[in-house]
Amino acid sequence: MEKSNLTSVEENPVNYYGGKELAESFRTVRKNTLAIAEDIPEDKYDFRPMPETRSVGELLAHIALSNGFQKAIHADQRLNTLAGFDFPALMKKLSAEEKAPRTKAQLMELLTKDGEAWAKWLEGLDDNFLGEVVTMPPGGAPPSRTRFDMLLSVKEHEMHHRGQLMLIERILGITPHLTRRMQERFAANAANAAKK
Repeated sequence: MEKSNLTSVEENPVNYYGGKELAESFRTVRKNTLAIAEDIPEDKYDFRPMPETRSVGELLAHIALSNGFQKAIHADQRLNTLAGFDFPALMKKLSAEEKAPRTKAQLMELLTKDGEAWAKWLEGLDDNFLGEVVTMPPGGAPPSRTRFDMLLSVKEHEMHHRGQLMLIERILGITPHLTRRMQERFAANAANAAKK
């Protein structure tokens, strides 16, 4: 039987997605969130699709502040276990910050400045840090996660809420910017094809 020329991950560890890639992908997501925030008129920032949901402004503040949980764990305290971590106190603090009244300009600035500060921090992370394992509180599922997985969740969380914002745009009669770009590409392609 021939021996394979392929090496196992253990023999040749390669991580194609590190701190730099985390930062750049986060910047892309945040850029698109900012485009949505810009497209929605300020007089619609109080709009709620349902009474029990966040308003547009609250949702944008939530997005801007949502890295606070991961920042506390990985940047501020560099915890390797979440056993004993005071989740309720942090969530209460973040919830109060989220509900603080802000203008559209203030929300845009918060999304921009805090987003770039987060991206710069991500950029400097090395593979060893990203590979560190953090133990979840007792009963957590899964029982542990890598820092990489936890930090990636900031972008995933923002994309989840950005989907909600795009639906809100539709309710408000706004075609989301990504859809407009796609429509422009299709129209340009059709126009070019018609010339041939």
